[in-house]
Amino acid sequence: MGKGDKKSAKGKRSMGSYGNTRKRKAEKPVVIAAKPKKEKVADTKETAKKPAAKKPAAKKSEGSKKKEN
Repeated sequence: MGKGDKKSAKGKRSMGSYGNTRKRKAEKPVVIAAKPKKEKVADTKETAKKPAAKKPAAKKSEGSKKKEN
């Protein structure tokens, strides 16, 4: 009743076989978690983004131009 015995669990472990004395592990059922649903926004007018205010163009300074004399 050792490693060479085909009917014992120890013998089946050494041979790598399965049977009544050495059962396979039962697979566990896969559970998928439900995703939380997002709430829809009722007022779209309030959440709409306003367009960015345009900046006025920078004035060119006359000091950077070379004076001709």
